[in-house]
Parts: sequence; C-alpha cells; structure tokens
Amino acid sequence: MSKKKGSDHREHSADANEPPAPAEQDALEKAGELPVDVAKAETVQPNKEVQELRQALDAAKAETILPSEELQDLRQALEKARSEAEEYLSGWQRERAEFANFKKRVEREQEDSRQRITGEILTSYLGVLDDLRRALRDRPSIPEAEAWIEGIELIRQKLVSILEANGVEPVPAEGVPFDPNVHEAVTYEESGDHQSGYVIEVLQQGYRLGDRVLRPARVRVAK
Repeated sequence: MSKKKGSDHREHSADANEPPAPAEQDALEKAGELPVDVAKAETVQPNKEVQELRQALDAAKAETILPSEELQDLRQALEKARSEAEEYLSGWQRERAEFANFKKRVEREQEDSRQRITGEILTSYLGVLDDLRRALRDRPSIPEAEAWIEGIELIRQKLVSILEANGVEPVPAEGVPFDPNVHEAVTYEESGDHQSGYVIEVLQQGYRLGDRVLRPARVRVAK
C-alpha cells in the first residue's frame, strides 16, 4: 500500500516538471494558478526576436548609407570627371577637324604644285609644236619633199597625242567672243564678217591644263 503511494508521488512530481498543455495553461491562467511571468514570456519571446531582426536590418542599412559629406564629395568628383571627359572629347574632335583641314590643304597644295610643274614642262613643248605647225604651213611644194613632210606631220601628231594624254587641250578661239581670261588681243580691226568683240583670226593657238591656262591664244579681234 505504501509502495503505491510512493509511486503515485513520483509520478506526480515528474508531471509537475513538465510544462502544462495549452488547454491546461489557459485554464491555469484563468484560475490564477499559472505565474504571470510565464504567460508574459510566452508572448514576449516572438516580439523580442522581431526586435532583434529589426536592429540587425537597421545596422545593415546604416552600413550601406554613406555620410552626407562623403556623398557630396563623390558627386563633386563625378561631376568633375564628367566635365573633364567632355572637355577632352571636345578637344579631340577639334584637333581631328583641324588635322582633316590641314590634310586637305596639304593635298590641295601638292596638287597645285604638281599641276604647276607639269604645266611648266608641257608649256616648253608648245613652242616645238608651233615650229612644226609653221614648218608644215610653209612646206615646199616639190615632190622630193613629200617624205620629209610626212615625217614632220607624224612628229606633230605624236607630240599632240602626248600633250592630250597629259590633259592639255587647245583654247577655243576662232569665231568666238573675245575672253581676256584665255585670249590675248594682238589687234582690234574693223570687220564686215564678224560682230564686234569676236575673234577674227587666231595667230597663235592657246592651250590650257584643266582650269589653268598654259598660254593664252593670240588673236585678232573685231571692233
């Protein structure tokens, strides 16, 4: 009988160490038998964890937010870098445009020099062409001179071909209005067959190389 009572006492002690079930807890709280601190602990514990999480989140945010002075310095440095980049780009574009203009100017000057030198060389052949033309105009009429005349004509044609291959062309003069840019008036004469200011006769053929006049045509002009 005593053993049974002891066993019941041990079972009751073991049960006392276990936390009450939720239903029992509510009943004990209503009956006032559950301590108030235990009830509060059950509801305060989750709020404490939330508070700790909030504090950790605030600390993380504080680590990522820069002080206002440091942020202002970074903004000023960024603005300075952007301004310098724009200045360098503008300077590079300006230098590039200047270099392109310089290159074009050099190429144009070189082309002008080439045409001038070429014109001076070709102009020296114009006198030879004039001599050949005069020789053919005053050629002898004897049969023995036919072979000589043919040779002179072949030389003239070859020289004309060389000049044409280099861009040399005769200046239009016969029967056209007098143009002081390409013509040189030797005389002004009365003419019933030509209008005033027109070329009557070409005394010496003129030539040009592109827009460059190698030699003006010497002409007689009607007045």
